[in-house]
Amino acid sequence: MHARLSYPLIAAAMLGGFAVRAAAQQQAAPAPQLTVSGVAYLQYAYIDAPVHTNNFDVTRAYVNVLGRFANGISTRVTTDVYRLAPDNSLQIRLKYAYVAWTPTGSSLTYKLGLIHTPFVDWEEALWDYRMQGTGALDRNGYLTSADFGAGVDGKWNNDQVNGQLTVVNGEGYGGGTGDFRKDVQLRVSVRVKPTNDASRVGGLRATGYAGIGKATGGADRNRYVGVLSYRSQQFTLAGEFAGTKTGAVDGSVISAFGVYHLTRGKVAAIGRVDLHDPDTNTPNDRNTRIIGGLSYQLSPNVRLLADIDHLSFQNGATSINAALLQAQFTF
Repeated sequence: MHARLSYPLIAAAMLGGFAVRAAAQQQAAPAPQLTVSGVAYLQYAYIDAPVHTNNFDVTRAYVNVLGRFANGISTRVTTDVYRLAPDNSLQIRLKYAYVAWTPTGSSLTYKLGLIHTPFVDWEEALWDYRMQGTGALDRNGYLTSADFGAGVDGKWNNDQVNGQLTVVNGEGYGGGTGDFRKDVQLRVSVRVKPTNDASRVGGLRATGYAGIGKATGGADRNRYVGVLSYRSQQFTLAGEFAGTKTGAVDGSVISAFGVYHLTRGKVAAIGRVDLHDPDTNTPNDRNTRIIGGLSYQLSPNVRLLADIDHLSFQNGATSINAALLQAQFTF
């Protein structure tokens, strides 16, 4: 006995099949995701020189809008609230604004726009106390954390090796676009031995950075950095040496820092020493910064820090001593 199907039934079956396949494709494509987060650094500072001052301040506040879309596309826009001379009012500017693409199954992420530079963001993740102040190279004006350009991030074997390559204007996110000259920057970090910290900065690591370019007008702007670091969930130890060339002037920066988390991890002791020689051919021009303090993790999103920041000068200028009570909150 042969079954007979009418044309309307066949058409209905075909349309039903198309509908099922279309629904499956729609379910397979992830919906766009937008998230908003932020971080702020608050402080009370007592400074004894050159003029005795004490004040409350918001030293930085960032708001991040992150987007995730189909086909490995993501976006980020971050605003930066900071204090601007001459009236010292709080202003808003862009810190990051970029689009990124991670091809399916790839170890590489491509970025275009106002992007992270290779070293500063990585160093801040290792140090983990940006709330106290910027790193030695950033604080002394040699590097900046963001710039306009294009780059690629890479990580392999669960971050055993990670790195970043960028081509940027070189003037930083606060320095304008500059001229036709560009800076090329590269960082590579290798985990020599693992620890119980499997992050991109965890383990015993050897890290190198090179930034080569020319400032607006043509003066050399070259930086070379080597870092040896060890980070576990309990403590961090790191030492870095940087050679700098700004125009015809050669300089150096040496920084060593450590963090030790006490029992149960809420209390930590921090210490750091920065040696900055802006011109290695000029005697008695080095300055030394010593930082020490205790932090307390009040909650997952609030950290408190009490620290001393001492800056001395080899040429005999008056030292600057600051006692700081600082807080970091995230949302």
